[in-house]
Amino acid sequence: MVICAHGYSGNARDFDYLAVRLAVDARVLCLDFPGRGDSQWLNSPLEYNLVRFAADAQGLIERSGAKQVDWIGTSMGGLVGMALAGQASSPIRRLVLNDIGAYLPMDALRAIARHLEAPESFASLQAVEAHLRRTRRDWSRIDDAEWAAMARHHARPLRPGSDRWRLHFDPRIARLVRPIPFAPGLSFWDAWYRGSCPTLLLRGEYSEVFPEDVARTMLDVRPDTLLTEIRRCGHVPSLMNDDEAAIVGAFLQDGGIAKPERRRDPPPTLPARAA
Repeated sequence: MVICAHGYSGNARDFDYLAVRLAVDARVLCLDFPGRGDSQWLNSPLEYNLVRFAADAQGLIERSGAKQVDWIGTSMGGLVGMALAGQASSPIRRLVLNDIGAYLPMDALRAIARHLEAPESFASLQAVEAHLRRTRRDWSRIDDAEWAAMARHHARPLRPGSDRWRLHFDPRIARLVRPIPFAPGLSFWDAWYRGSCPTLLLRGEYSEVFPEDVARTMLDVRPDTLLTEIRRCGHVPSLMNDDEAAIVGAFLQDGGIAKPERRRDPPPTLPARAA
């Protein structure tokens, strides 16, 4: 079974494109973390944290009946996967970390916080799509049909009967990602050191969230890890085109054996994104 876990402001439908292709060979579950998509909003904003998300994910895996799963995590979803993979008797067999590493610089948190800023409501789905195109402009190649679908899945009526739209997530989560004053960054090295499952690192060529030096240090710590850079991309690789879906699918299908001689293979050259 494959579980796909979205980023901080994302939801399960960000994986529609990838899931359809992976479902040919596996059962695929795409989850909505609390406060996002179709999941319930929590009573206190302080409950929106990685410990809670990891516990919820563990419960989902147990209820599914799967003994082991392959985990694909974009940004925040990757941190949850890294935490699960670092547990004793971890259920994670293979791990894909999509543009997230074992250290998150504060500048990256500032960028994430800026991208969460949004109007209280939008006049149309076209306005929602324009907002997503602006805040996700660093993502890799996405075609017009996927942008339109993303707008539909990232919008909810402002209230029953309203002709205005709001974004799908609890607005309180935007406040939680504000950087901690004077802190250089957030460290997840303990989880990375404890993990041992075969892992694929995907990194956007221009990503500030997953700096190149963090990726190289992760390889030094665990040399059998694979690293693939997605060109003409910042944060994050969208996984919404055939090239990136093929990279993920090949990693899951080959048994997750990360051969050192393959880890520095030249990344695929992707066509330029539509403006």
